[in-house]
Amino acid sequence: MQRLLLTNKNKITLISAILIVIAFVSRLAFGLDIIFNIGLIIASVLGVAPIAIQAFQALRVKVVSIDLLVTIAVAGAFIIKNYEEAAIVTFLFLFGAYLEQRTLNKTRSAIKELTEMAPESALKQLDSGEYEEVDVDEVDIGDILLVKTGAKVPVDGTVISGEGHINEASITGEPVPVSKGKDSQVYAGTILENGTIQVRADRVGEDTTFGKIIELVEEAQDSKSEAERFIDRFAKYYTPLVLLLSFIVGLISKDVELAITILVLGCPGALVIGVPVSNVAGIGNGARKGVLLKGSEVINDFSKLDVLVFDKTGTLTVGNPKVADVNYYTEKTKETQAYLSSIERESDHPLAKAIVEYIGDVDPYEVENTNVVKGGGIVADINGSRVSVGNLALMESEGISLSQEVLSDVKAFEKRGNSIVLTAVDGELRTLIGIRDQIRPGVKQDLERIKRLGVKELIVLSGDNQGTVDLVASELGLTKAHGNMLPEDKSAYIERLQAQGKIVAFVGDGVNDSPSLALANIGIAMGSGTDVAIETSDVVLMNSDFSRLPHALGLTKATAKNMRQNIVIAVGVVLVLLAAVFFSEWMNMSIGMLVHEASILLVILNGMRLLRFRLRKSR
Repeated sequence: MQRLLLTNKNKITLISAILIVIAFVSRLAFGLDIIFNIGLIIASVLGVAPIAIQAFQALRVKVVSIDLLVTIAVAGAFIIKNYEEAAIVTFLFLFGAYLEQRTLNKTRSAIKELTEMAPESALKQLDSGEYEEVDVDEVDIGDILLVKTGAKVPVDGTVISGEGHINEASITGEPVPVSKGKDSQVYAGTILENGTIQVRADRVGEDTTFGKIIELVEEAQDSKSEAERFIDRFAKYYTPLVLLLSFIVGLISKDVELAITILVLGCPGALVIGVPVSNVAGIGNGARKGVLLKGSEVINDFSKLDVLVFDKTGTLTVGNPKVADVNYYTEKTKETQAYLSSIERESDHPLAKAIVEYIGDVDPYEVENTNVVKGGGIVADINGSRVSVGNLALMESEGISLSQEVLSDVKAFEKRGNSIVLTAVDGELRTLIGIRDQIRPGVKQDLERIKRLGVKELIVLSGDNQGTVDLVASELGLTKAHGNMLPEDKSAYIERLQAQGKIVAFVGDGVNDSPSLALANIGIAMGSGTDVAIETSDVVLMNSDFSRLPHALGLTKATAKNMRQNIVIAVGVVLVLLAAVFFSEWMNMSIGMLVHEASILLVILNGMRLLRFRLRKSR
């Protein structure tokens, strides 16, 4: 019976509404007081039944709930034969609960959309070479899967054949489709918009990036902030106090109706629900915009941020060195480029790759007698010439003289933060190339937005040389810059900041900087859904998109502000209602319950505004 009543609360609400309408129509239109009373009595008894069951269930676990206040109030109204108040109060309470659930579901819509994107089936290659549709849970690592146009990628994997464009919005938040071909990485839950691809499964089920995102966001929604824990404790003691106040007022005034009205008006529903709805909406907004927030505590700390500390490579910079400056000291530029490209193709060093990419397609020469000089560069024979490619130390060891003009150019290149690569052919210097990591596009503007959000200090810590770090800091307008730092140096620096009472966030790549990510008050990973980024940090910026950082900070500040607004609304309404009971003649249970339910909906709707939050761009 209990389960039947609780699962049909919405139907009971509707029946109560119909009975109340019939009762009032009977009296007002036909003067039938008996039908009026019978209709209201049935509506009251029917409506209070699920409320009383919930109150009893709470009492069994030693919790004095709001439902108990309403149950006692309705029972009291029956005692004084105020059936009208009893019926209206139960209806409003049930109808309010229905509206609360309906609107709360909307705040969870972002997460619901994510879970609905989860793939359910896959086309798996059999031993015979044919494909069979199987449940996604039946896919194992190493299986070959076929993904057709319009289908969801069922696993994290590697494309082994075919090509197409994939919408990765569920992973990165970025709606623009990404081109995929052989050896490209693909993620579960993304959609192949055109083409056909074969994918080798690398991670399946809950181990996929998509599975981890859903798990992370669901855990975040279930977590409680310090404010929520305080309100839970407050409500635990507040509700019995309302019962005691009602009893004392009734005892002193001998006015049972007044005591019952206090029970109804003192319900702390809006206070209990106001903070959680803000958190859920804020986390949902972040999930849709490619910002994963690991729970309510993160929102609380992030919103009070004092210092933002950055790793340089892969965070403020692209993490992919490019040729930035080039000087030629010869007329034979085409030949020199061909020699240089031919040698650098022999190496997998990042600087070598940058040079090959810069030179582009050339007809390569055969490289002979290659000698890799540790810490210096490469010396080899090409087309009968001895070619040396490397740093100043290599040129010196090869006996290649450098003019004052060249040495001056080297110093100028180094001041601009370049790594130096020199090329000499048969003892004659031909080129000076400067290679440096490029600052991420738009980072300077993003940092300006972060400053406007109230962050006092922006600091970069890097293992790179101090000169390069200073250049990056100067270009981006950072507060401080420290180079030549090992991971343990960065952790120690963060500890010193925290010892000064500062709330510190560290932004890194989620791999080398995992100690700093874990140590900081808020660890923020620039991660394309990597395991380390998701597991070691408090906030993940999907697709390594730095522009999501200002949105994340603005969102947490807006969420914290929204929580405070909801607390003020909830407490203010209760105080006004209780004041109206004692200092006005118009307040009664029905009006009180109507205002009470309206306040609950108001805090929910206020929290839902966060789903549409967007950080304003500067003019």
